[in-house]
Amino acid sequence: MGHRGLFVGLTTLDLIYGVTHLPHANEKQVATEFEIAAGGPATNAAVTFRHLGNAAILLSGIGQHSVTGLIRADLDAQQVQSYDLLPERMDAPPLSSITVTQQNGDRAVVCRNALNWQASPECIPADCLRDVDVVLVDGHQIKVSVTIAKSARQRGIPVVLDGGSWKVGLEKVLPFVDYAICSADFLPPGCTTQAEVIQFLLGAIAQPNIAITRGGESIQYVCGEQVGEVAVVPIAPVDTLGAGDAFHGAFCHWILQVPFGEAVREAGTIAALACQEFGTRSWLERVSAENRR
Repeated sequence: MGHRGLFVGLTTLDLIYGVTHLPHANEKQVATEFEIAAGGPATNAAVTFRHLGNAAILLSGIGQHSVTGLIRADLDAQQVQSYDLLPERMDAPPLSSITVTQQNGDRAVVCRNALNWQASPECIPADCLRDVDVVLVDGHQIKVSVTIAKSARQRGIPVVLDGGSWKVGLEKVLPFVDYAICSADFLPPGCTTQAEVIQFLLGAIAQPNIAITRGGESIQYVCGEQVGEVAVVPIAPVDTLGAGDAFHGAFCHWILQVPFGEAVREAGTIAALACQEFGTRSWLERVSAENRR
């Protein structure tokens, strides 16, 4: 096994449907493809990190509802170790219904996120940072993320932020973040442009390492005094669901081995692979030994 990563945030049960087009009002449509899998940014990143030859530990809320058996079975199949922050919860965990358009790979997501599934720092297992080489937080468990990120910072463990979108309270995590990997949808309060987002993050995070992904466009990054762009692999996307999560998991793998810009480039290659198969699991078979090195 390579490195050991801790992934903190959201776990959902994803119901993923392939469709010829997005349904119209009152339309019933038979899906062309279907997949059930554990989902959520931190969860999918952990799966990617594990598949690249590492040990992945997931810290999230799962609970004891009947459908959580499907979540646990998928995590077991992907060999991701999980710590449940809310083991006594009996209600349904966050669920996602996702439609993926066959023509261009675009997805539409309806999700119940972790707003009502917030855990307190007292729920954190005492040994979850033992022998950990990298931590990722996705912002869906703010109080837990603050405690974990602060503790990781004190131990010299790098902290990666999955900045898919701005979350309330995220400003409390940022002082402990070493790498902010954000999407174009990540807009902190008062920011309307990517230039403003970069300036905001440079004044907020612990280290000046920032990358902003922009779908099929180049990835902008700042690393210390270095400013640059990384071209993305040109592909015909089949399914863009989870591509950002795969990017973050791959970045966590590569940043432990290569400089920042190269880690961003390698992560982009993995994200491109993820876009070329339906769902969030079948693409893993495309990962080669070269991708894992």
